[in-house]
Amino acid sequence: MALYNFKKIMVVPSAKDFIDITLSKTQRKTPTVIHKHYQINRIRHFYMRKVKFTQQNYHDRLSQILTDFPKLDDVHPFYADLMNVLYDKDHYKLALGQINIAKNLVDNVSKDYVRLMKYGDSLYRCKQLKRAALGRMCTIIKRQKQSLEYLEQVRQHLSRLPTIDPNTRTLLLCGYPNVGKSSFINKVTRADVEVQPYAFTTKSLFVGHMDYKYLRWQVVDTPGILDHPLEERNTIEMQAITALAHLRAAVLFVMDISEQCGHTIEQQLELFDNIRPLFANKPLIIVLNKCDVKRVSELTEEQQKIFKELENEGLPVLETSTLTDEGVIQVKTEACDRLLAHRVETKMKGNKVNDVLNRLHLAVPSKRDEKERPPFIPEGALARKKRMDTDAPKKRLEKDIEEEMGDDYILDLQKYWDIMNSSEKYDRIPEVWQGHNIADYIDPDIMKKLEELEKEEELKEAAGEYDSDIESEDEEMADIRQLAQQIREKKKLKVLQSKEKDVHKPRLPRTAKKVQRKTLEKEMSSLGLDMTEKDETHYATQARSRSVQRKRKRDESEPPTSVTRSRSNSKPPRDQSGVRDAKMARKAKKIMKNSQRNMNRLGKKGEADRHVFDLKPKHLFAGKRKSGTTDRR
Repeated sequence: MALYNFKKIMVVPSAKDFIDITLSKTQRKTPTVIHKHYQINRIRHFYMRKVKFTQQNYHDRLSQILTDFPKLDDVHPFYADLMNVLYDKDHYKLALGQINIAKNLVDNVSKDYVRLMKYGDSLYRCKQLKRAALGRMCTIIKRQKQSLEYLEQVRQHLSRLPTIDPNTRTLLLCGYPNVGKSSFINKVTRADVEVQPYAFTTKSLFVGHMDYKYLRWQVVDTPGILDHPLEERNTIEMQAITALAHLRAAVLFVMDISEQCGHTIEQQLELFDNIRPLFANKPLIIVLNKCDVKRVSELTEEQQKIFKELENEGLPVLETSTLTDEGVIQVKTEACDRLLAHRVETKMKGNKVNDVLNRLHLAVPSKRDEKERPPFIPEGALARKKRMDTDAPKKRLEKDIEEEMGDDYILDLQKYWDIMNSSEKYDRIPEVWQGHNIADYIDPDIMKKLEELEKEEELKEAAGEYDSDIESEDEEMADIRQLAQQIREKKKLKVLQSKEKDVHKPRLPRTAKKVQRKTLEKEMSSLGLDMTEKDETHYATQARSRSVQRKRKRDESEPPTSVTRSRSNSKPPRDQSGVRDAKMARKAKKIMKNSQRNMNRLGKKGEADRHVFDLKPKHLFAGKRKSGTTDRR
């Protein structure tokens, strides 16, 4: 029997999406250009290919749906019954049957129209046949709208079902609603099932996993079962019945002896007797929950008598409390042990064990005679053993010394050195630096001298040479510090005043100094420059003529159009400075524009911009289309 992984079923598209996907794929994957002057053979082949491709697409997709969904006759009876409870077996089979019929109809339509196309005598006739074939296929798929929608809902629900392995070791919890089944599964496994103080909190099967004796176990929490006839039970209750009937598991029937669940002990026992036939050939344990509220010893004699009768029948009755964890581990251990024993018994009864036993042979040696033959040890071995058992003290190991000394132990490896002269074991190893032994440059009396220095320091300390009092600081030093503090404060005030005054006014640099004319003449004549009156007038005349020329040029040229253009016209414009000729200026302008293009493009990029950067998108210009009509279908 196949075990299905329902989460791997592919998404079932709606009828409209199905048609759009298939027609789009046909357009993309088959040639799109045909001309009427082509040979009729070529025209027929062109349209036949389109019809066959569309049919193949529909066929593959529908086959995938039929393959992915489990067949109720092939799966485990547990899954088959569960699916029957949840989705109605007839409706499910009908939907899959209609999909199968649609697949066959699409195949027949394609076959018929391809046969007709073989005799098409013109491009128009072939094109119309292709159109009719694709139209009929799409109509067939459109009619499957409800089946496809239903199967998609089933797929979504199946993917949310817990993965229950019907053949593995399983503990199954059942009983009235709100008796503590979900609390128990939360205690023994890593599951996190919702727990609430009202009935039918658990509406579907929940699965938790745990480990016991190095084996993997699954614990299934079923929705509560109410005591009424099978045909009157709802979907939630039927899930529990399905699990009880088909899972090879140890069944834990949970009862609430405190009666806080809203049902009396008698009603719970009545339910137990009602569904007991489902427990046939399954290990069964009765779990009396909420013993922290009420114990079995506190029940009436009649109720206690009922539980004793159940124990006499061989059914273990265990008390637990999921609130205080009392008895939870005991119930888990008992249930697991009973299930393992039951599985072994089942295997022993089957034919499989006999097949294995036939291939096994246990060799048991038979007795040669009745003579006793005690074990014999040679005398040499005894003598050797006697020599080894001497009273001489054992050799002390380094480990023994370490255990004796504890924290005072220091590992001394030098005592094991094998040297000709054993007295040299602890000699200092010479430390060589740049070819010299450092020991040769160390004063042998260094430690003695250090001790003398320390004694001298102690005497000086005792004499009070190093004593210093902060208060004995002289007055002169105090005055200097006070003055320094005043200077700092005054400096801060000056800085603040300068910041407040003329904040926006441009300042001259501090290095600018006023220079007297005589000083300047003296310095220039010392450098060898003649600074007489004649030269001075000459330089002044030259400067005046230059300024007149500049003024004339400015008058001839156009007045500046803006404030920014009112600079000196003697300089060339910025975009022309450093440019050799007009050709070079054009090249510079082109480079500038190119560099700005990318920047401007990025400027358009934003959350609401739909700007295509690629001005010639490849998918519109590449492919099999040639010059001619743009009719693509």
